[in-house]
Parts: sequence; structure tokens; C-alpha cells
Amino acid sequence: MSPITRLQALPYSRQRDPSASAVLASGAEFSVPDSLAYRASKRFLDLSLALAGLLLLLPLLPAIIVLIKLDSRGPIFFTQKRVGRGGHLFTCYKFRSMVQNAESLKSHLASLNEATGPAFKIREDPRITAIGAFLRRSSLDEVPQLFNVVAGHMSVVGPRPQIPAEVELYEPWHRRRLEVQPGITCLWQISGRSHLSFEDWMRLDLDYIRNRSMRLDLEILLKTVPAVIARKGAY
Repeated sequence: MSPITRLQALPYSRQRDPSASAVLASGAEFSVPDSLAYRASKRFLDLSLALAGLLLLLPLLPAIIVLIKLDSRGPIFFTQKRVGRGGHLFTCYKFRSMVQNAESLKSHLASLNEATGPAFKIREDPRITAIGAFLRRSSLDEVPQLFNVVAGHMSVVGPRPQIPAEVELYEPWHRRRLEVQPGITCLWQISGRSHLSFEDWMRLDLDYIRNRSMRLDLEILLKTVPAVIARKGAY
């Protein structure tokens, strides 16, 4: 069984074990793989993929920009502070997929939140624009995060970064995901995304962190394309 197959099976068996969170919470049972060779290889892969991705998608960018501007009023890019490695804040970039005042409307939609734990997700979010819905389903809204990768704020593969308000609600064992650089794609991304509970999301991240390697990173990357095409849990 490959590492990724084994890891994807773990959260669901743990979900039936009430002591699973306590085991992960202790943090004593694993250390984070972080050798110099792995870090150098990962950075080389990040830069190579980010620059190649930007060049490959360059012809699409003018069309996306025009569609965003024609679809609704507001800026082309959505910028937001996210929590990175070690709890350090950075500015995360995305193509804007919601109305201009989306953040101010969030509190009014709290009763519609379908996510568990400290996360916010609505399947039919009324703040999402027409072109924004397409950008989200195709994951094209996340293309600007390649600039975050080039800048060293993010990796191509790693736990998805959350906003400070959500991180403040973490349980101690959730915070272990902050020991590594956040990423664009991860086990959560290829395992159902928003269809998974918050606890399963966190367990997938910790399973990745304690087993991360170049082989696992490459396996996740290979599974990301079909996952994006399938659009499972993308909203």
C-alpha cells in the first residue's frame, strides 16, 4: 500500500476511536520530518512548479481578469491575512470570487454555516459571484497563491492556511499543523475537501506532517489534478 493510500484510510478509522484526538493532541508520538535535504528539495520543487504554473496559465489570466471586472464591482484580487508556519501572518492572494463586501456580510450568514469546528463554509454561499463560482469549482481562484509560493510564504504541498480568527479557536493538537509551511494542495484537498468534517481535515493534515517526504508530496500532486477535475467538495 502506498503512503498516500495508507494515510487517507487513517482518519476514518480514527473517527470511530474517541481517544484519537487525545493521542494526536499529545504530540509526543511523532516529530516533524524536516531534514536539510528535504527542505532544499521541497523549495526547488516549489519554485519550479510555481514558475511553470504561472507561465502555463499566463494566457488565461487576462480573460479571468476581464470576466471578474465585468461580473461585479470590486478589485481583481482578494487579499487576506492567513496564519503561516509558526503562527506568523502573511498576506494570501486569490482571485476575487465573492462580492466586494463579502467579509462584512459573513456575520449575517453565521446561521447558514455548514462547516464543523472553527471553519466557515456554505454550499450555496450568496456572496459568491457568477464567475466566482466557476473559479472556485475549477480552483482557478487560487492561481495567485503561486506568487505566495515564489515569495516563500507557502509551499505547493502543505496544510491549507486559515484565518487568525479560526486559528484562535484551535484545540492544542490542531496547532501542530502550524509547525510546517502551509500549502496550496494537501491530503484534505484530494480527499473530499468541504465534504469532510473539520476533525477529519485536521487529522489528515497531521498525518501528512508526520509522514511528509518528497515521495508523498509527489503523490499528492499527481492526485490533485483529477481531484480538481472531479470538483468533489469544491464550493
